[in-house]
Amino acid sequence: MQIDFATAGRIIFGAGCIKDLAQIANGLGKKAFLVHSKSQPAAQKLPNLLKSAGIDCVDQAVQGEPNTASIQAAVEKARNEKCDFVIGMGGGSVIDTGKAVAAMLANSGDLMDYLEVVGLGHKLENPSKPYIAIPTTAGTGSEVTRNAVIAVPEKRVKVSMRSPYMLPHVALIDPELTYTVPPAVTAATGMDAFIQVIEPYVSNAANLMVDMFCRDAIPLAAQSLPAAFADGANQEARNAMAWVSLMGGLSLANAKLGAAHGFAGPIGGMFPASHGAICAAVIAGVMQVNIQALRMRDAESRYLQRYAEIARWVTGNPHAEPEDGAEWMRSLCRQLQIPSLSDFSIQPSDFGSIVEKSQQSSSMKGNPISLERAELLEILTISL
Repeated sequence: MQIDFATAGRIIFGAGCIKDLAQIANGLGKKAFLVHSKSQPAAQKLPNLLKSAGIDCVDQAVQGEPNTASIQAAVEKARNEKCDFVIGMGGGSVIDTGKAVAAMLANSGDLMDYLEVVGLGHKLENPSKPYIAIPTTAGTGSEVTRNAVIAVPEKRVKVSMRSPYMLPHVALIDPELTYTVPPAVTAATGMDAFIQVIEPYVSNAANLMVDMFCRDAIPLAAQSLPAAFADGANQEARNAMAWVSLMGGLSLANAKLGAAHGFAGPIGGMFPASHGAICAAVIAGVMQVNIQALRMRDAESRYLQRYAEIARWVTGNPHAEPEDGAEWMRSLCRQLQIPSLSDFSIQPSDFGSIVEKSQQSSSMKGNPISLERAELLEILTISL
């Protein structure tokens, strides 16, 4: 057995740890490129925090998910301002923006040179500029992953820029930053985090270290996500989901994902829907069809046993079968008011294009069993 585990250079987790930012950033450079969402009031406090360490800030507010144009504009601004390092504070879109900017500041060429699927897919030659990733949602786990998801509007798809060089220098996870996230965002980002500990556990690249993270986080998410959605002031549930999100990032970066994320990139590039909401909309169907395919073509598969373990953890029933886990997940999505695919204006006539694009995605290659076209169409039909 061989395990190759990589993560952020330093992980700091704990309520209130944002106050230590100046100390953490000290020594990384004299001018920071600060990427944040327009709706993130906590980011307004960062320049003053950094001033105490003699660090200037160049502010970059971003709106929406990163695309090729927004990344290139941010890189040009950071280069012109001669920024030494990058800080990203926000949800997954902001964290990924900062990750791509830090990479491009240290590497020559065009962004498309490095994108998978629709770009040239070249490897980065140089390590990224130092990057401090500060998530404000309990969702993507992007603060400890080695890729950035970027929309390519002209191709109507989302793809990754990926390299071990893109792992952040520091991942700073302060659960207090998630306490004010509204219920709908809590649901979508929380489901993303939840799915990111389910899919690696049943992926064809699962390993003992990732298994450890998933076994801890799956039952914790099953208990904590409904509680955080029902009561955003529930600090115990919020802290737990921040931990689940971190475990998901560590897991997906060192194993693989599966069909839910395989669908998310193409759908997100074709329709105005958030990544987490798409993953949530299809996960019950993915689990159901995966279990059916395994029972038909690989009845002795260890993945069926893993689906059974997931079912027992989430339902609390020690005799639960794999199918019970899929049905529980469907019920959870109803409880969290997760939209269906039809709510994103997706129609059956779109399925062919979605399936064609999803089959090319790197996440689909981690699915526990290779799904046939008819099975992929079945997932979409179930999720409509």
